[in-house]
Formats: sequence, C-alpha cells, structure tokens
Amino acid sequence: MDLIDQLAEQHIQRAIERGELSNLAGEGKPIPHEDLSMVPEHLRAGYRLLKGAGYLPPELEALREIKDVEALIARAEDPGERRRHLRRLRLLETRLSEGRGHGLGDAVQQHYMDRLAETFGEGRESDPE
Repeated sequence: MDLIDQLAEQHIQRAIERGELSNLAGEGKPIPHEDLSMVPEHLRAGYRLLKGAGYLPPELEALREIKDVEALIARAEDPGERRRHLRRLRLLETRLSEGRGHGLGDAVQQHYMDRLAETFGEGRESDPE
C-alpha cells in the first residue's frame, strides 16, 4: 500500500471512530468500480485524489468539451451556428490528436466524421465558413 493510501486509511479510520462518516448518502452501498487499468499503479492514488477534487487530465477535459460542442450542434437550428460549432469541433479534435501524439485511427475518424455529417446534415467535404 502506498504512503498516500495509508494516510488516507488512517484519516478514514479516525473519522469513523468520531462518527463523522455516519448517515451519509450511499452508506453501506458498494463503491462503483472504476477501471484504472490504464493508469500506472504508482499514479493511481494521485489520480483518484485529483479526480475527486474535480480535476481532469487535459485529454479528458478535451473529450468533455467535444461532447458539449456535439450537443450544441445537435440543438443548433441555424445553419450558420451549426457550421460555427462544427468548426469548433474540428479544432478540438485536432488539438486532442496533437496532444496525444497521434490521432484516432484514420478509418475510425473517417467513420466518426461521416456519421456526424450524416446526423447533422453537413457535408464533410464542404468547408464551413
């Protein structure tokens, strides 16, 4: 067990002894399992700590922003507004790809963009203004 995990356990035990963790929402229910297999073992405690504080790694923040823009595209009624959001979406995807050092697989990205264009009625080959 890492030092951070041990310290956290000590604080939890003290809080339990003082009754500070009684009658909380979700008490007695299992904690939902979180797959941390992609996070190196020595970084997991820090990852959980930062996640609990609301911090997201830049890639996850970018993915969240992409989802937000996709929702804006879905709700946009004005074609100009939709094109503006599509430009923003492409910019965010480019930044995400550059940040990773690689993009999505070409076939996956092409399929994704085709589905997006089909869903929102925009041709992929047309350059939005």
